[in-house]
Amino acid sequence: MLKKWLLIVAGLCGAWFGYTTKGASGAFPEPLRSWIDGMGPVAGSLLLAAAGAGLFLLAFSLAADAVSARVRKWIASLTQIPMKDMAAGAAGLTAGLLLSLMVYPVLSWLGSLESFARFAVSTLLGYIGLYVALEKKEELSSMWVSGKWATGGKEEERRLEEHKILDTSVIIDGRIADICKTGFIEGTVVIPEFVLEELQHIADSSDLLKRNRGRRGLDILNKIQKELDVKVLIYEGDFEEISEVDSKLVKLAKVLQGKVVTNDFNLNKVCELQGVSVLNINDLANAVKPVVLPGEEIMVQVIKDGKEHGQGVAYLDDGTMIVVEGGRDFIGSVTEVLVTSVLQTSAGRMIFAKPKLLEKAQ
Repeated sequence: MLKKWLLIVAGLCGAWFGYTTKGASGAFPEPLRSWIDGMGPVAGSLLLAAAGAGLFLLAFSLAADAVSARVRKWIASLTQIPMKDMAAGAAGLTAGLLLSLMVYPVLSWLGSLESFARFAVSTLLGYIGLYVALEKKEELSSMWVSGKWATGGKEEERRLEEHKILDTSVIIDGRIADICKTGFIEGTVVIPEFVLEELQHIADSSDLLKRNRGRRGLDILNKIQKELDVKVLIYEGDFEEISEVDSKLVKLAKVLQGKVVTNDFNLNKVCELQGVSVLNINDLANAVKPVVLPGEEIMVQVIKDGKEHGQGVAYLDDGTMIVVEGGRDFIGSVTEVLVTSVLQTSAGRMIFAKPKLLEKAQ
């Protein structure tokens, strides 16, 4: 697409060049010059415009790939510049150019050198304004926030921060729909198109388990979009230079200045390393689990052996695993245990306990 537009621009530039430089036909051989002049001013100009367009298109087509690659590189470099720097630089450059306009009348005494002096003054003052604004960007930002546009700026910042970008794992997990229903997820829920494509591939898998997981994810998205009172945005953009979906999610979060919603432990770590805000559903689930402290007594049902000799395993209502030391003898029965320690990680929570009967016996 970029190459196509560059070709159009090259053709238009060539046509304009040919149309506005009709006097250059004097360099043509006499028969050709006479033929062009005999066509009349309008027809001759149009012919030269067509010739200029063809010449520019031919010249550009020879270097189209290199020019397109260079332009894409420039665009990629610009996207890496923080918006705060771009805004400060644009403001400083504009201020410098406006100041140069005030100096123009003073340069009239230079006569023939006036045009060159105007160009030099505009370049110098524009550069000075750009440099000073970038150096003072933090002060400019604070002035902007404290000024009369502060409310609009805060609303814009808040709007940007409200984008919650869903990854594939959290959609398949399904708990995100219940969280959205309770109103804990504010702002706009963003569903990237490349995540939808990945879900579609999973739903079309030959493996029955994967196919069911993919279809469940699509059902969850349909529920979020049609049944819940949340704003949903289908992001149709893509990052073709990036192949991994997780890397695309991180890039999208940077572009939208949003937060990635996931339950993928590895993606969580990547987001933290890249400086991207992340909301981990597993961390949320762990945070809202009932608090159990060492020394507390709880009633559990030991249901199976543990990994170590003599251990038994029980579960709380929320699925938290309890390792009962010496609990093997209580398998199948409900017994009172004394909590000895609690291990909390991003992957989940584990509770260690001892049967109260054994504790009393000791």
